[in-house]
Amino acid sequence: MTSPLNKKILIPLLLLLLAVAAVGCWFLWQKQHPLKNGAGSATEIRQLYTCSMHPSVIRDHPGLCPICGMELIKKIDHTREEALPASAKMVDRLSLSPAQRVMANVATVSARQESLNKEVNAVGLVQYDQSRQTKVTAWIAGRLDKLYVTSVGSLVSKESPVAEIYSPDLIAAEQEYLLAIKSREQLKNSPFTSLAQNGEGLVASAKQRLLLFGVKESQIATLEKTGRSDIRIPIYTPQSGVVIEKMVQQGQYVNMGEALFNIADLSVVWVEIELYENEFATIHLGQQVEIRSRSFPDKLFTGKISLIYPFLDPKTRTIKARVEMANPGLKLKPDMFVNATIRIPLSPAIVLPVTAVMDTGKRQVVWVESTPGTFVSRDVQVGERMHDKVQILSGIAVGEKVAVSGGYLIDSESQLR
Repeated sequence: MTSPLNKKILIPLLLLLLAVAAVGCWFLWQKQHPLKNGAGSATEIRQLYTCSMHPSVIRDHPGLCPICGMELIKKIDHTREEALPASAKMVDRLSLSPAQRVMANVATVSARQESLNKEVNAVGLVQYDQSRQTKVTAWIAGRLDKLYVTSVGSLVSKESPVAEIYSPDLIAAEQEYLLAIKSREQLKNSPFTSLAQNGEGLVASAKQRLLLFGVKESQIATLEKTGRSDIRIPIYTPQSGVVIEKMVQQGQYVNMGEALFNIADLSVVWVEIELYENEFATIHLGQQVEIRSRSFPDKLFTGKISLIYPFLDPKTRTIKARVEMANPGLKLKPDMFVNATIRIPLSPAIVLPVTAVMDTGKRQVVWVESTPGTFVSRDVQVGERMHDKVQILSGIAVGEKVAVSGGYLIDSESQLR
């Protein structure tokens, strides 16, 4: 017979043993009968489908996209990517069905080698050809009795006088020349050879003085023929051109050597273009330059580089180059802004449309069709870009087919995988 104290200890102990046994049986049953719901299942995965063009569309069964009508593709859960087969992990390789290819407008071209011309574009300013500028000066002091050029912009010819000057010194020189001719006629029949030679020397000396005063040979011949000196002598310009500066007025007295007009020949002009530091290394003398002006958008002017200045402008960080070119019809005016284009031939390389290359920021990628319907991504190194074409320096070979449209669709679908 147990005591009351033993009963108090025995009863709680039995209850504890029963609780431990119940918990153990429950865990044993859970191990043998796992739960078959979504939270506890490790093998049952519901496959979802999405649209490669509209990732927001998600269905639990295959079919067509309700937005664009494209065939839905399997949606990959990246949290279970390790459990996917090896073929599903190849994000650099993608196969498209004919329907997907048509809907995405995927087109390919064969890579081929071409020669491109690099274009260097610059702005320029039309300038006078300094080698074709001249000044009309007074070769003798006197009064400008007549001006044939009355305003700036007038066209002048070296065959026509621009002014007439009255000069007492010139009249004296002409009289001296006429007297020298008379003396020569009187002394040429002299029995003394030295006297005859002196007569010829006097004529030559007087003629040289007239030449120094700016008198032409034809005027001297007329003076000798008529035997009468002119009160006024015409002044001619050294070259034909346009008057760009007029410094005198009619009736004004001028000194010997004083400038009367500034003449410029605009049949040839200079265009000074500005090149950036990274561009002028490929520019050299004799290179052809195309010039276009807003005033004549349909007219193309061409010239050649005649000088590359040996210094750099510290403010604009540009180097100037001089283009010498003909100016038919005087269409190009000094101080006119123009656009210049220099085309530099590049070495032959593989050339693709720019739409074929996707720039990720760190690398450039193209999609190559390895087999019909299967595209493989390739990292490429690009060179110069000209308009809608780009050089491919490495990454693909001649003859490979490259996607030139729909590449972003291919890339987006590969990213989904």
